[in-house]
Amino acid sequence: MRRIWGILGVLALGLVGCGDGDGSSGGTVGATLSDFKISLDTSSVPAGDVTFEVANKGPSVHEFVVFKTDLAPEALPRDDSGEVAESDEFAPIDEIEDIQNGAQPKLDVNLEAGTYVIICNVPAHYGRGMHAALQVL
Repeated sequence: MRRIWGILGVLALGLVGCGDGDGSSGGTVGATLSDFKISLDTSSVPAGDVTFEVANKGPSVHEFVVFKTDLAPEALPRDDSGEVAESDEFAPIDEIEDIQNGAQPKLDVNLEAGTYVIICNVPAHYGRGMHAALQVL
């Protein structure tokens, strides 16, 4: 009898770890923008549909740009003005531009497993440390 319960327990654990296969796992990530800082309420999230709940605590206008990359958050390619240089080879997954002070927009994206960097690409903001890493599992 113990053996049967043990087998059932292992099967139950296996089912808990399995999603429904539609890629919808994901989750929600809270993000606070303030001058020269992006704070995420988690450092990792399951792969799938992810909602970023962004709050601009100001005092200036910010952007919220999501890149998939193995580069360190502070090592993204930059152009002569110091902004992150987007290209066909280095394009954002998605973004919200011109987030006004006090605004609380949401961004829904489907993220596959990997390493992501979230930045503000307003001139001089990225270079002054406005970036954060997110691991998607």
